[in-house]
Amino acid sequence: MNNLPINEIINANCLEEMKLLPNNSIDLIIADPPYNLSKGGKWKWDNSVVLEGMGGNWNKVMEDWDDMSLSDYLQFTRQWLSEAQRILKPTGSMWVFGTYHNIGIINVSCQLIDVEIINEVVWYKRNAFPNLSGRRLTASHETILWCNKGGKKREYYFDYDYSKSGIFESDLLKVDGKQMRTVWDIPNNKEKSELVYGKHPTQKPLKILKRMVQLASREGDIVLTPFAGSGSECVAAKMTGRNYIGFEVNSEYCKLAETRLNAVSKEPSQLTLNTKMGVV
Repeated sequence: MNNLPINEIINANCLEEMKLLPNNSIDLIIADPPYNLSKGGKWKWDNSVVLEGMGGNWNKVMEDWDDMSLSDYLQFTRQWLSEAQRILKPTGSMWVFGTYHNIGIINVSCQLIDVEIINEVVWYKRNAFPNLSGRRLTASHETILWCNKGGKKREYYFDYDYSKSGIFESDLLKVDGKQMRTVWDIPNNKEKSELVYGKHPTQKPLKILKRMVQLASREGDIVLTPFAGSGSECVAAKMTGRNYIGFEVNSEYCKLAETRLNAVSKEPSQLTLNTKMGVV
């Protein structure tokens, strides 16, 4: 861990910061990059309308950091993936979130630089938001690519026992004692404790992030998130006994992430998240 910014959220561009990390130094990367979908009209959920099971109010993501030309997005994707490949240990791996807007570019970019795709996971959201235009099917999933560094040897870590017999109460598709499949039924709702200090427009629930961390790393390993946002990946790492490194360009989200991380404590018998409302 020498010369690594262990257990820190760094307010900086991930492309520049990843270049400073040594080769083969990171055990797991969880990347939630811009999906490049801040295009078109600004749809917004009507706060006065309540639909049961829709996961709360909704705004379409409209952010400057999420709006690039196709050529710029392709170049950006290849740059950060190349650095991720370099810093991953041979025993490490990487999870990358996406949708149809960007996952094809990520898939092709991985293949161009010889990053091996282990699995394509479909994250099924049974509480998906309705399609507001009424002109297409309701989007009810995201795609996640699980990748390793590539090369002749497949040394990446995988906790097979956890994948078969872990506790996955909210996943109605997971059968206890059976191999985990590539469709994960995890509602997109966040617990109150995940939002008590604030939120990020593309924040992922801790349930899915903790699953990724526990499937593909050991306690004490280093989990890096290049696009930290509100710090959910780092929170999941800390709650499961891993170390973390996060890069985030927005200073306000860095402060939010640090506040959330300061509220996490690991006790001998259980992992808890302390909030202003008490211990949950």
